Amino acid sequence: MTASQDDLDALAIPPAMASPESRDTGIPGNKAIWVGIFAEMTEFALMFFVYFIARAHHPEAFHQGPAKLWTLAGIVNTLVMLTSSFMVASALHAIRADRRRAALTWLVLALVTALGYPIMKVLEFRWNLARGLDGGGDVFQLAYYYLTFNHLVHVSWGLLGMAWILARLATGAYSASNHKGMVAFASYWHATDLIWLMIFPLFYVLP
Repeated sequence: MTASQDDLDALAIPPAMASPESRDTGIPGNKAIWVGIFAEMTEFALMFFVYFIARAHHPEAFHQGPAKLWTLAGIVNTLVMLTSSFMVASALHAIRADRRRAALTWLVLALVTALGYPIMKVLEFRWNLARGLDGGGDVFQLAYYYLTFNHLVHVSWGLLGMAWILARLATGAYSASNHKGMVAFASYWHATDLIWLMIFPLFYVLP
C-alpha cells in the first residue's frame, strides 16, 4: 500500500514549528563577520610566526622576558576574557530560549566585566614604564608590546560591538527566531578570547 502525497505532507513538520537551528543551515552569524575573523586570525598568525622567528634568534631575551612582566595582570586579563566569553555565551543561550530579560542581564554583565581588560592593560603598561619596559629594550619587549597592543585594539572593537548589540537587544531587535547579530558578535568575541589564550602563555608563562 503506497502512502499518498497528502499523507506524507501531513507528517512533515510545519515551518513555523521548526526550531531556528533546523531552519537555518548557514554559517553562524553572517559571512561578513567570518571575513573579519579570518582577517584577524591571519594577522595574528603572521605575528606569531614573527614571534617564533625572533625567539629562535634571541633565546636569551625570551628566556628572561616573562620574569620582567607583571604576571598578575596577565592572569587577571585571562580571567576577564574567559568570564566575559562565558557571559556572552549565556546571553546567546538565553535569547535562544526566548528569555530576553535574562539575555540582557548576561550581556550587561559581560560588558562590565570586559571593560576590566583595557583598564587592566593601562595599569599594566604604567607598571611596565615605571620599571623601564618601554619597548625600546630588547626584542622580547618589542614583540610583547606589538602583539598585546594589537590585541587591545581588537578587544576595543569588540567592546564597541558589544555595546551596539546590547543597545539593540534592549530595544527588542533580537528574539528567539532572529538573533544572528548576537551570534555574529559572539563569534568575534570568542575568536578574540582564543587569541589572548595563545598570547598569555607565550609572554607571561613560558621561559
